[in-house]
Amino acid sequence: MTKLLLSVHVLAAILAIGPIAVAASMFPRHTRTPSGAAGGEGLRTAGVLHRICRGYTVVGIAVPVFGIATGARLGVLTDAWLLASIVLTAAAAALLVLAILPGQQRLLGSPDRSGAARLAMVTGVFNLLWAVVVVLMIVRPGSTTGA
Repeated sequence: MTKLLLSVHVLAAILAIGPIAVAASMFPRHTRTPSGAAGGEGLRTAGVLHRICRGYTVVGIAVPVFGIATGARLGVLTDAWLLASIVLTAAAAALLVLAILPGQQRLLGSPDRSGAARLAMVTGVFNLLWAVVVVLMIVRPGSTTGA
């Protein structure tokens, strides 16, 4: 059962968080394109990227759910590396829900360069948080189950 939970957790992370990271990173560039350029192609593309981020956010809930279930089965829920991962995952989720998705929505309504730059920075922090979580999951510093 543990292997199944871990497999679902990793697959959900790859298939849900990966598309959010890529789409959110691409979004600001497409809002900087002037509305009249290429028939508003940039904003249409940004709209699609926003829908990808919103849709995969719902699917992304599976990542911490199966991660916690896996941690419980392995008996590592109190290990520092897992607790740090949970905190960083919560921070990334908060950035996504409270800053990235609303920021994208605002830029779709009225694009501006400073808003796009700010959103690009926040998205970079989101991606960095996930990178740290992945490293913690692989290295598991101080873990008795060792990598």
